[in-house]
Amino acid sequence: MKTYAYGFPRIGRNREYKKAIEGLWNRKVKELDVTAALSGIQRDNEAVYAGKVDVFPEGEMSFYDPMLDTAILCGIYDPKGLAEYYELCRGSRALEMTKWFNTNYHYLAADLSGAKASSFRPNIDNPNLFFKKRNYPSFIGPFTFLKLSKGIDKKKFADLFMSLTGVYKEIIGGYEKVQIDEPAFVTDLEKPEIALIKEGYRLLGGSGSRITLMTYYDSVDFMEELLSLPVSAVGLDFVRGAEGYEYILKNGFPADKTLIAGLVDGRNVWKNDIRISTERLKMLSAKAKDIMVSNAAPLYHLPVAVSVETALDDKLKNRLSFAEEKLSEISLISECFEGKTPVPERLSSRGYGRDDSVRERTKALKESDFIKKIPVTKRRKKQDEGLNLPLFPTTTIGSFPQTAEVRDKRAAYLKGEITASSYKEFIHAEIGKLVRFQEDLGLDVLVHGEFERTDMVEFFAQKLSGIATTGKGWVISYGTRAYRPPIIFGDVSRPAPMTLEEIEYAQATTMKPVKGMLTGPVTIISWSYCREDVPEPEVAYQISLALKDEITDYEKGGIKIVQVDEPAFREKAPIKRRGWEEYFDWAVKSFNLATNTDPGTQIHTHMCYSEFGEIIDYINRLDFDVITIEASRSKGDIIKAFENIDFKRQIGLGVWDIHSPHVPSVDEMLDIVKRSLEKIPKENFWLNPDCGLKTRGWPETKESLRNLMEAAKIMRR
Repeated sequence: MKTYAYGFPRIGRNREYKKAIEGLWNRKVKELDVTAALSGIQRDNEAVYAGKVDVFPEGEMSFYDPMLDTAILCGIYDPKGLAEYYELCRGSRALEMTKWFNTNYHYLAADLSGAKASSFRPNIDNPNLFFKKRNYPSFIGPFTFLKLSKGIDKKKFADLFMSLTGVYKEIIGGYEKVQIDEPAFVTDLEKPEIALIKEGYRLLGGSGSRITLMTYYDSVDFMEELLSLPVSAVGLDFVRGAEGYEYILKNGFPADKTLIAGLVDGRNVWKNDIRISTERLKMLSAKAKDIMVSNAAPLYHLPVAVSVETALDDKLKNRLSFAEEKLSEISLISECFEGKTPVPERLSSRGYGRDDSVRERTKALKESDFIKKIPVTKRRKKQDEGLNLPLFPTTTIGSFPQTAEVRDKRAAYLKGEITASSYKEFIHAEIGKLVRFQEDLGLDVLVHGEFERTDMVEFFAQKLSGIATTGKGWVISYGTRAYRPPIIFGDVSRPAPMTLEEIEYAQATTMKPVKGMLTGPVTIISWSYCREDVPEPEVAYQISLALKDEITDYEKGGIKIVQVDEPAFREKAPIKRRGWEEYFDWAVKSFNLATNTDPGTQIHTHMCYSEFGEIIDYINRLDFDVITIEASRSKGDIIKAFENIDFKRQIGLGVWDIHSPHVPSVDEMLDIVKRSLEKIPKENFWLNPDCGLKTRGWPETKESLRNLMEAAKIMRR
């Protein structure tokens, strides 16, 4: 039984990826040194593969984003060096960023507005592509690339796809074998799209290259057609794609193809149940002549290794498996299948992290707990009287730049090098300086800056019972941006107030309203590794009740505005629409439960980088008062999503793309605002950046916010 693996994390054991690329941006590292550093990570990753599994693709490295690399490979863009490459990632030419399926990875969407069949050409010799000289490279498939690109005329999709497939044929014809990833195959596809896939892959089948076709994140609905494609191997996700597993047991698998059975979870950190996986492999082997065991999704959704974690509780650590350990599990399943190794027992999660008082509180919830007694229009009057904000109120999303001094002080405190009182005094001083800066700038609703917070989910995870955090469990979210997903292992509760002290301190230093800043339950679950022994809605409601307690304490402390961020509201949705109603039911309820407090408290929420048009009806079910959303890269086009609904709430469209160092001019901001006011009443419109400012530098932050305030003044006049 051979083994197969793919998608190993490119971040490096010690975030060498991030350090090299950001060193180039900060002019501390040369281009050649970046290439050398990333090549070194790639060699290390392939050495790890080689020590664990039989087969793996090569050249999985990217200078920033594989979807951008695919656009370059096909001739849509042709940057001559890294400076031009990074202009497409974070400069004035930055492509729109959005979520990768229902994961917390973001990708850059190629803009194919006006593209023609002749727009594509082979461009594999571009110096910014890593896979050009590999023996077994992996590519994002042509269907997935087009499906996820921006600005495509649906009437031209078929012509573009066939032209692009012809380019792929020419590219892969230079290799004996290739891996082609088509995760878009698991989405809801119409019959013409399936027919188009068959036609395109018939063309690719004439390339002379042996194609390993990988699908993942869910099951494929057109299994009969998929298995008829002229490829040599098909990879299927049997962790989140149970329907595919059942199909093969019922209908068998083609004798002329290899089945790559995804039995090891590539998206969650719990150890594999080797007994169940071995039994499933036996069932599959009776239906497939040739079979390999593999991970069920790319491993870049996981940290590199559990072995480097020294602070985790041993009982929890013994239940975990990160990318390296997943490779060992793949190998172990193969050995157990062949009888070379006894099947190990899996540690049970039953009773681990259990808190009966939390479960009883959740069990006692009634339908009225999810519904506010006073509707949004009546709340508005009460809130307006209490807040007295001007037309076009201005605010930021929450975080402000975290300087090296802030990070150093936090690190010193965590290491015990400075006392808690000394650290508290430093944070208070930073908050005070920021409040004065915001007041001088003229912002209407202030924030405390979040200087005490590492990450918008990790910070709360460290304050809540039932959630653990790692020391080196870094995962890439986009580009070089890395975060450490917490691990929800037990029942969740709030032992003490989490953010009250800093918010109250900030409010005590100003007469202007200061927002309390919280991360919503769906995002905490989505950006963590969630337990599997209880249903997700129950976990969400536990978190919601903890947040509700925090908001109640805010209100007692005189805080009149609370922002509950839910950037993962769309990304957490099932890939297939048939699962949406069930998911959004509990996702909406969890938000409304957390925010079902005093009607005089103005509830804000924030979302970013999602296809809002797809979920606008569900967003409208969230009972907030104000929503702030990303609009800068889409140039305000997002407002189309709000045209056909009865949207009575206030909205702030992001007029500054904080993921780029580019400082937007006043005119650029006004262009977004004026376009938006064609559909939104001016009384309901806020001005704000499109996300938090934590990763930005102070010079660009100051200049951009001055421009934002000038835009507000012009609009008020």
